[in-house]
Amino acid sequence: MKQLVAYITAGFPDKIFSLDLVSALKEAGVDKLELGIPFSDPVADGPIIEVANLHALQNGFKMETLFEISSIVAPKIETYWMGYFNPFYHKGVETFAQKAVEYGVKGFIIPDLPHEEAAPYLPLMDQHHLSLISFVAPTDSKERIAKVVKDAKGFIYLVAYAGITGAHASEDLTKTIQAIKEQSTTPLFVGFGVNEKTAKERVKGVDGVIVGSAFVEVLLNESLSGTEKIATIAQKAKTIKEKINV
Repeated sequence: MKQLVAYITAGFPDKIFSLDLVSALKEAGVDKLELGIPFSDPVADGPIIEVANLHALQNGFKMETLFEISSIVAPKIETYWMGYFNPFYHKGVETFAQKAVEYGVKGFIIPDLPHEEAAPYLPLMDQHHLSLISFVAPTDSKERIAKVVKDAKGFIYLVAYAGITGAHASEDLTKTIQAIKEQSTTPLFVGFGVNEKTAKERVKGVDGVIVGSAFVEVLLNESLSGTEKIATIAQKAKTIKEKINV
């Protein structure tokens, strides 16, 4: 069974909405949750998630919001904190690790912390039995892929193309997938540009897909009520889960 990982921006538009949305996503078949930490300069994300980040911050998001949401959802669905390194560094990676263990969060997804710079934090992650998700891009050489995925835990995040989230670019990932599979049995998920139209093609050769912008885009649609937004996103999740498992 291929898995579906859903990204949402924590606390957008507010904490209660996030909790209701996660419940609906789980019911729709989502297997894992990326709980995004709002950040003012999300360099790997496209305009959709960037706007959601800014709205969440303007609405008063605090790190305590993330912790409160996590304490409720992490026991129910496998949850990872996705964010940029500045907040982790500012508050302390050790503090985040302790909080993750306290709430049952499984690990961190930090796009701007390259494998080489993540090395000092791996012993801390191992100590707390947490995963620091490894990223692989189609531009990586076989040698670098071998290094990145050698000790990968949780899952491996394959970036579908060189660029930002939400774009509709497409690259042949066959050789990259083969190189990863030769070196690791850790589940491999592909992200960036995955939606109802692309999911069936993108899931070939991998263990699942990661969807973010396609969901968050609905949250930015002010013509929909809160209830309609949740229903629309849940239906998208259900459709994608069905398509990747045909």
